[in-house]
Amino acid sequence: MEAWHILIVLGIASFIAEIFTAGFISASIGIGFLLAALGNYIGLEIKWQIMMFSAGIALSFFLIRPLTQKFAYRNKDFQSNRDAIIGKTGAVSQEIDPKTGAGRVSIDGDDWKAISKGVGTVKIGTIVKVVDIDSIVLIVEPQK
Repeated sequence: MEAWHILIVLGIASFIAEIFTAGFISASIGIGFLLAALGNYIGLEIKWQIMMFSAGIALSFFLIRPLTQKFAYRNKDFQSNRDAIIGKTGAVSQEIDPKTGAGRVSIDGDDWKAISKGVGTVKIGTIVKVVDIDSIVLIVEPQK
Protein backbone atom coordinates (compact mmCIF):
# COMPACT_ATOMS: atom_id res chain seq x y z
CA MET A 1 0.00 0.00 0.00
CA GLU A 2 1.44 3.33 -1.04
CA ALA A 3 1.37 6.56 0.95
CA TRP A 4 -1.28 8.17 -1.23
CA HIS A 5 -3.61 5.23 -0.51
CA ILE A 6 -3.23 5.85 3.21
CA LEU A 7 -3.87 9.58 2.72
CA ILE A 8 -7.06 8.84 0.78
CA VAL A 9 -8.25 6.47 3.52
CA LEU A 10 -7.54 9.17 6.13
CA GLY A 11 -9.48 11.67 4.00
CA ILE A 12 -12.47 9.35 3.76
CA ALA A 13 -12.28 8.70 7.51
CA SER A 14 -12.36 12.46 8.09
CA PHE A 15 -15.46 12.79 5.92
CA ILE A 16 -17.12 10.00 7.90
CA ALA A 17 -16.16 11.76 11.15
CA GLU A 18 -17.85 14.91 9.83
CA ILE A 19 -21.16 13.04 9.86
CA PHE A 20 -20.91 12.79 13.64
CA THR A 21 -19.55 16.30 14.27
CA ALA A 22 -20.60 19.75 13.19
CA GLY A 23 -18.82 22.77 11.87
CA PHE A 24 -17.11 21.42 8.74
CA ILE A 25 -13.77 20.98 10.56
CA SER A 26 -13.37 17.25 9.90
CA ALA A 27 -14.40 17.75 6.29
CA SER A 28 -11.76 20.45 5.89
CA ILE A 29 -9.15 18.05 7.21
CA GLY A 30 -10.45 15.43 4.77
CA ILE A 31 -10.00 17.84 1.87
CA GLY A 32 -6.47 18.50 3.09
CA PHE A 33 -5.73 14.75 3.13
CA LEU A 34 -7.08 14.35 -0.40
CA LEU A 35 -4.91 17.20 -1.69
CA ALA A 36 -1.86 15.70 0.05
CA ALA A 37 -2.71 12.35 -1.56
CA LEU A 38 -2.80 14.07 -4.96
CA GLY A 39 0.59 15.62 -4.26
CA ASN A 40 2.02 12.23 -3.27
CA TYR A 41 0.51 10.55 -6.33
CA ILE A 42 2.14 13.01 -8.76
CA GLY A 43 5.46 12.65 -6.93
CA LEU A 44 5.90 15.97 -5.15
CA GLU A 45 8.36 16.28 -2.27
CA ILE A 46 7.06 15.85 1.28
CA LYS A 47 7.27 19.58 2.03
CA TRP A 48 4.95 20.28 -0.94
CA GLN A 49 2.55 17.59 0.25
CA ILE A 50 2.45 19.22 3.68
CA MET A 51 1.83 22.61 2.07
CA MET A 52 -0.98 21.13 -0.06
CA PHE A 53 -2.47 19.54 3.07
CA SER A 54 -2.32 22.86 4.93
CA ALA A 55 -3.66 24.85 1.99
CA GLY A 56 -6.52 22.38 1.55
CA ILE A 57 -7.54 22.75 5.17
CA ALA A 58 -7.23 26.55 5.20
CA LEU A 59 -8.94 27.20 1.87
CA SER A 60 -11.81 24.81 2.49
CA PHE A 61 -12.33 26.10 6.02
CA PHE A 62 -12.35 29.77 5.02
CA LEU A 63 -14.01 29.48 1.58
CA ILE A 64 -16.37 26.50 1.73
CA ARG A 65 -17.35 26.54 5.42
CA PRO A 66 -19.13 29.94 5.22
CA LEU A 67 -21.28 28.56 2.39
CA THR A 68 -22.21 25.49 4.42
CA GLN A 69 -23.04 27.68 7.40
CA LYS A 70 -25.22 29.90 5.24
CA PHE A 71 -27.16 27.19 3.41
CA ALA A 72 -27.00 24.12 5.66
CA TYR A 73 -27.95 25.94 8.85
CA ARG A 74 -30.23 28.62 7.48
CA ASN A 75 -33.30 28.07 9.68
CA LYS A 76 -32.21 30.32 12.54
CA ASP A 77 -35.81 31.16 13.53
CA PHE A 78 -36.60 27.56 14.46
CA GLN A 79 -37.61 27.29 18.10
CA SER A 80 -37.65 24.17 20.16
CA ASN A 81 -38.32 23.05 23.69
CA ARG A 82 -39.24 25.89 26.03
CA ASP A 83 -39.23 28.66 23.43
CA ALA A 84 -41.55 26.76 21.09
CA ILE A 85 -44.45 26.59 23.53
CA ILE A 86 -44.42 30.25 24.63
CA GLY A 87 -46.95 32.18 22.58
CA LYS A 88 -49.04 29.14 21.59
CA THR A 89 -52.73 28.93 22.34
CA GLY A 90 -54.71 26.04 23.74
CA ALA A 91 -57.93 25.11 25.47
CA VAL A 92 -58.38 24.64 29.18
CA SER A 93 -59.08 20.94 29.78
CA GLN A 94 -59.35 21.13 33.59
CA GLU A 95 -60.50 24.28 35.35
CA ILE A 96 -57.57 26.45 36.41
CA ASP A 97 -58.05 27.39 40.07
CA PRO A 98 -55.29 29.43 41.73
CA LYS A 99 -56.56 28.49 45.22
CA THR A 100 -56.13 24.74 44.76
CA GLY A 101 -53.35 24.85 42.18
CA ALA A 102 -55.38 22.66 39.84
CA GLY A 103 -55.58 23.27 36.14
CA ARG A 104 -54.62 21.74 32.83
CA VAL A 105 -54.37 23.04 29.27
CA SER A 106 -54.38 21.08 26.02
CA ILE A 107 -51.96 22.41 23.38
CA ASP A 108 -51.26 20.58 20.11
CA GLY A 109 -52.62 17.34 21.55
CA ASP A 110 -50.46 17.50 24.70
CA ASP A 111 -51.95 18.07 28.14
CA TRP A 112 -49.98 20.44 30.40
CA LYS A 113 -50.35 21.55 34.01
CA ALA A 114 -51.15 25.25 33.98
CA ILE A 115 -51.67 28.23 36.23
CA SER A 116 -53.22 31.54 35.29
CA LYS A 117 -51.40 34.84 35.26
CA GLY A 118 -53.15 37.48 37.36
CA VAL A 119 -56.58 36.03 36.63
CA GLY A 120 -58.87 34.12 38.95
CA THR A 121 -60.51 30.87 37.95
CA VAL A 122 -60.44 29.96 34.25
CA LYS A 123 -63.29 27.72 33.04
CA ILE A 124 -62.99 24.57 30.93
CA GLY A 125 -62.97 25.27 27.19
CA THR A 126 -61.55 28.80 27.54
CA ILE A 127 -58.88 29.56 24.94
CA VAL A 128 -55.66 30.62 26.66
CA LYS A 129 -52.27 31.82 25.50
CA VAL A 130 -49.00 30.64 27.05
CA VAL A 131 -47.08 33.67 28.34
CA ASP A 132 -44.33 31.86 30.26
CA ILE A 133 -43.26 28.48 31.53
CA ASP A 134 -41.96 27.53 34.96
CA SER A 135 -40.28 24.11 34.78
CA ILE A 136 -43.15 22.01 33.37
CA VAL A 137 -45.99 24.29 34.45
CA LEU A 138 -47.41 26.66 31.86
CA ILE A 139 -48.34 30.16 32.86
CA VAL A 140 -51.32 31.18 30.76
CA GLU A 141 -53.75 34.03 30.34
CA PRO A 142 -57.17 33.98 28.65
CA GLN A 143 -57.10 34.90 24.97
CA LYS A 144 -58.93 38.11 24.18
